[in-house]
Amino acid sequence: MRKIVPLILAALITLPGLWLKLSGAHLAPPPAALISGLAILGASFLLLWACDVAQMDIPQTLALAVVALIAVLPEYAVDMYFTWQAGKHPESDYAHYAIANMTGANRLLIGVAWSAIAGLHWFKTRRRVILDVEQRTEVLFLGLATAYAFLIPIKGSLAWYDSIVFLALYAWYIRLASQRPCQECELEGPAELIGALPKTRRRQATVALFLFAAGVILASAELFSENLVASGKVFGINEFLLVQWLAPIASEAPEFIVAIMFVLRGQAATAMGSLLSSKLNQWTLLVGMIPPVYGISSGTFEHPLPLGPFQLHEIFLTAAQSLMAVALLASLALGPGAALLLFGLFAGQLLSPYVVEGLNLPELPWGNGTDGLHQLFSAVYVVLFLVIAWLKRQEMWELRLGASVEQRIV
Repeated sequence: MRKIVPLILAALITLPGLWLKLSGAHLAPPPAALISGLAILGASFLLLWACDVAQMDIPQTLALAVVALIAVLPEYAVDMYFTWQAGKHPESDYAHYAIANMTGANRLLIGVAWSAIAGLHWFKTRRRVILDVEQRTEVLFLGLATAYAFLIPIKGSLAWYDSIVFLALYAWYIRLASQRPCQECELEGPAELIGALPKTRRRQATVALFLFAAGVILASAELFSENLVASGKVFGINEFLLVQWLAPIASEAPEFIVAIMFVLRGQAATAMGSLLSSKLNQWTLLVGMIPPVYGISSGTFEHPLPLGPFQLHEIFLTAAQSLMAVALLASLALGPGAALLLFGLFAGQLLSPYVVEGLNLPELPWGNGTDGLHQLFSAVYVVLFLVIAWLKRQEMWELRLGASVEQRIV
């Protein structure tokens, strides 16, 4: 009985959010955000249990990739909405919001989620998070996607041919992940209950959990983000800031909760693998979907999504952070020092504009306000990458083995 209670509770707290979406009822922003947020929370736990059970039938990494894909559906829903509106209303700020949401989500994932996983595991065990050798493949593909991402601010556009590269990288990664052998897994709680079912019923229940959780997230994501933004506006918070940070916080909640649960159960490598897969997912599939959605909405693929200097600098900063993260993970380990570095730099680039404004400090000579400070942090990330890459040059060189090792496995 105790194994089924959490499953029932998780499903029940999704129902008010579904009702709010399907009924079209209008509530004040704060309660609407709370109800839809709880729905996403419940769906997150359903995803966790579905992932556990799925590992009985498919490779663990592929299961994590599927969870990552479903868990970032809120991010897709919000970002694709902004992108679609940008195509319909090119004179609006929707294109800026699409880039803000995408870059904010990517930087939150590394700066906060990765750091939290490594920090929580350290406090729990006094050990670093050690990734499996096969997860070198994820680090390799993240590095490849990051290297290509630098071309976007260099050439000043995010075009349809960029989508081909990003989507091809993701498809290649999924192909390799799907060929890994299944592993023995220990199930607990609701997952153990589902895993004990006959094979056919187990698979049906797992698919049902995945589909239901995905449906809840899709139904609640936009509602949650919009009401979160509306709630924040009451306090006079900048709209661009809300789109870049508060909306991604809402949409990142499922994958972060899944990862935290893995760590608390002593599966730090699985937790980090989940977040690594999520980052790779966002940095390839999410970015790669923006040009085609914009092209379909605008009715032409001749003109890429309009990006100004500020948006290009945001993309460069996001790529620079990802580049340093790849260097840190080259040794397939993430300790407290690396976690503090990732979080410290993230907090610095987030808070420094307000510190400069509050203290009336002079502007930087190469840029004003947030833009200038973000360029400075981009340079810091790149310099640190060069230093770390040199110190870990052997591990960086060994990353190239990721895909070849996968091929030998099969």
